[in-house]
Amino acid sequence: MQRLKSKERRLMNMEGNSYNQQTVVTPIKGDHSMSSRITLHTLQSAPEAARPLLENAQKNSGFIPNLLGVLANAPAALETYVTVSALNGKAELSLAEREVVQLIAATQHGCDFCVAGHTAVALNKAKLPQEVVDALRARGELPDARYETLAAFAREVIATRGNVSEATYQAFRAAGFSEGNALEVILGVSLATLCNFANVFAQTPLNDELGKYRWQPSA
Repeated sequence: MQRLKSKERRLMNMEGNSYNQQTVVTPIKGDHSMSSRITLHTLQSAPEAARPLLENAQKNSGFIPNLLGVLANAPAALETYVTVSALNGKAELSLAEREVVQLIAATQHGCDFCVAGHTAVALNKAKLPQEVVDALRARGELPDARYETLAAFAREVIATRGNVSEATYQAFRAAGFSEGNALEVILGVSLATLCNFANVFAQTPLNDELGKYRWQPSA
């Protein structure tokens, strides 16, 4: 029980839309044993260019997510993820709103790893209500009008590759979101696309710390 509480405290320390600070103990030579399609790197096995980013993640919260272990195969991809995550964190959208965007993208793209990770952040740090998170995970209508308007805009950004209808955009603006917020949604979708696609391609296994937030897309 004490071990579980420790893991949950680590989840509380994660940045809102980048859970780039989790880890699992893995063999020094990189790990295929957890069913990842490609090497799941550790600090010891990662390419030299990726190590400072992994070290920073581990320093900040004590463990590294398997997503970063996968991205470490391409240090440029890992650096892009970390950099864009930090920039996304500067958006005017609130942490809760950014998490709505991340969960919309992850569920639309079928990324079980990202749904689990952002569920943890949404509940533990962004403090999104459980019923909102449940609706996001179920790809359903959100029980909050502002969040639902944001979610609808994000869904349409993804579905139309940015060719959002005027009606959807005007509803977004009428809900109090700005022109800049619209671009911040696109920024969030861009960030999500990198990690969603990387995880789906790599078949990234969940860290133990995320097991309680496991998600499977509905049939």
